Amino acid sequence: MTDASNIQVILALTEPSLDDEEREDEIQNLLQQLRKLDEVERVERIFNSHSTEDRAKSAGAAALIGLLQAEVSVNNFKGLLNFLSSRLGNKAIELEIEANGKKLKVKASSQQELRDAIQIAQEFINS
Repeated sequence: MTDASNIQVILALTEPSLDDEEREDEIQNLLQQLRKLDEVERVERIFNSHSTEDRAKSAGAAALIGLLQAEVSVNNFKGLLNFLSSRLGNKAIELEIEANGKKLKVKASSQQELRDAIQIAQEFINS
């Protein structure tokens, strides 16, 4: 069950140098790595229908290319961001972060931009 104090993170891999197949491979590898992290409460692909019932009716419902949704505790949020930085530091990404009823969207396409985005996200969570 989702804890209201947990942080929801949607990651979009938007790297323009990757085609859809390469983006899909990257996101699938990232999904497997995140599932192994103790810090991550839950991680899954985002499907074109958010309804579980709709997905059950059409077993072929496709995951949206390059998108993941993760849930982490406040204490593990920085660890998740550092992990993403080490794996995706030079790729264009977008993060949508939701915590305490507030949302923040940040974009990064370089290591420096990602470090800046991490700092902004930490300040957002701590505010």
